[in-house]
Amino acid sequence: MELYLMRHGIAEAPESEARKADARRRLTPEGSAKVRRIARSLRRMKIDFDLILSSPLLRSRITAEIVAEELTLGKKLEITPLLAPDGPLEELVRDLGSRLAGRESILLVGHEPSLSTLVSMLISGNTRSGIMLKKGGICKLAIERIRYGRCATMEWLLAPAQMTRLQ
Repeated sequence: MELYLMRHGIAEAPESEARKADARRRLTPEGSAKVRRIARSLRRMKIDFDLILSSPLLRSRITAEIVAEELTLGKKLEITPLLAPDGPLEELVRDLGSRLAGRESILLVGHEPSLSTLVSMLISGNTRSGIMLKKGGICKLAIERIRYGRCATMEWLLAPAQMTRLQ
């Protein structure tokens, strides 16, 4: 199975520290345009997803919606609270395991540091491998059988600037 992890695009600055305000932050116009270019690069690379899972926070949902639109995958997009910034990663991995039947490629759209922590756990068995996804960055993992621990090989990690050059 191929597991892709994408951090949301550039979002509006938080107006306050309130959690509700953070959940409603949208992508900036620059962030939306960059995510659209990244999605077009994915299409050009012939990358397709059987399922897109997104955090419920607005900036991630918009990022996932843009990717789904550019790749014409609208009906394959689902929102899960497990990808929220404080979502339980072990539960997310169990949920992914239950969704794998008949699927070869899944995209997760979420936040830092959760995504890099997940990548670290899946490729090394610990959460401190020093990986960081930039806003709009994408990582590809190859997984034979998913579990919370070392079970994946990182095939690539691309920054948004690299992705937009692939158009």
